Amino acid sequence: MVLGIPAGPARVLPALPTIQRAPACRLRHFDSGLFTFMTSAAAPSATLSGHSSISPATRRSILLLSFGTFSSMCAQRICDAMLPELSRVFAVSLAQAAQVVSVFAITYGASQLFYGPLGDRLGKFRVVTFATLGCSVGSVLAVFAQSLDVLVFARLLMALGAAALIPLAMAWVGDNVPADQLQEMLTRTGLGSTLGIVGGQLVGGLFTDLLGWRWAFAFMTVLFAIVGALLWRDWRRQTAAEHEKTKERMAAPSQPVQRAHFVTQALEIITGKWSRVVLLMAVVEGAVGFGVLAIWASHLHRSLGLSLSVSGAIVALFGLGGMVYMAVGPHLIRRLGQQGLVIMGGAIVGVCALVLAYTPHWGPAIPASLLAGFGFFAFHNTMQANATQMTPHARGTAVSLFSSFLFLGQSLGVVLAASLIDRIGTSAVVALGGVAMAVEGVYFAWALGRRQAGTVNQASAGSGGR
Repeated sequence: MVLGIPAGPARVLPALPTIQRAPACRLRHFDSGLFTFMTSAAAPSATLSGHSSISPATRRSILLLSFGTFSSMCAQRICDAMLPELSRVFAVSLAQAAQVVSVFAITYGASQLFYGPLGDRLGKFRVVTFATLGCSVGSVLAVFAQSLDVLVFARLLMALGAAALIPLAMAWVGDNVPADQLQEMLTRTGLGSTLGIVGGQLVGGLFTDLLGWRWAFAFMTVLFAIVGALLWRDWRRQTAAEHEKTKERMAAPSQPVQRAHFVTQALEIITGKWSRVVLLMAVVEGAVGFGVLAIWASHLHRSLGLSLSVSGAIVALFGLGGMVYMAVGPHLIRRLGQQGLVIMGGAIVGVCALVLAYTPHWGPAIPASLLAGFGFFAFHNTMQANATQMTPHARGTAVSLFSSFLFLGQSLGVVLAASLIDRIGTSAVVALGGVAMAVEGVYFAWALGRRQAGTVNQASAGSGGR
């Protein structure tokens, strides 16, 4: 028996080609757990498992989009390890140098709201392609920046382009991948983002130490140019294929989908009780998680006397911890549930931040950074899942708002952390960020439990009324 198809008499065999196609479409509506079992059990038979429904061309496009998400996150984190050097070169305080991070984060977060509607109107892959190429322009300006103000402006231009890559890549995958394989394909674009965290921090510290900070932006220029060229070539292929389907679409036009205005949807989401909780948690997570993370490398450089490249390499383990979570996440979700994940994730980040803040030797900082990444992404993954469920009928707008609030929090966190360094020191700032993350985990677990209890009570009341 293969996928529930009995190995019956020979008369069944001629109908096999028809069976291959029809169930592949209907299986999308089956229970997700059953479908996962069936596809995994039928791995040797690609035609029956449904994997043949994704063409090689689509898989290649997803791979290129993963390169784009890597480039976007790499651009975001590449300045983390070079902040002390920028402070020295431009003769400014560390708080002033941190503008290259905070301005990027603010622009990145605000632009999320702009690219959603633009991608729907002009085409998601097309916008991603030209946004990637546009990032190389900002990178070139950063290479030749002669003042901090010019460098901050260059970072703003980079953020304007980089903001399109991750959300529109996810949206394009959602549009072009069957529902039963969507999670697997989104994991690939997510892997590009996580590797970008690692790569950005590592490359930023390495180039700054060996060749100078300008070479880090030269690397980003080449990276964005190559990835943009590959995306452009694939977009042209998609455009040619789309032209062949134009006549069929005109022959059988579909009814236009009526959508509420963006402002109407955004107001509905923001005024929702649970939505406000999730968005508030996103701001706090961005501030004490991603925001404080920006000074970890500077803290190791200052307190332990490590080189910028070594400091960046240690902090890059944060991203590797996220990759470890991706490998074991499904098991932990089933075992701990959302409440257990956020408590565990926040607690791990809190403990590891305390270790990294006050360790007298660089050795404990290595496992602390790795485990902190594991804990953070356990928390962040739960936040993402709840963001997609804030307003199901306006999911795209909801997720874009979530991303904007997350990066707004990150920018606030960078500014606040940088301003506190001169007053209380880097150790205290790192420690406070970790403690705040642990407290947030406890609070969000309580909010999740309260919401689940309310849902159960409503269901009980409804059944009792009937």
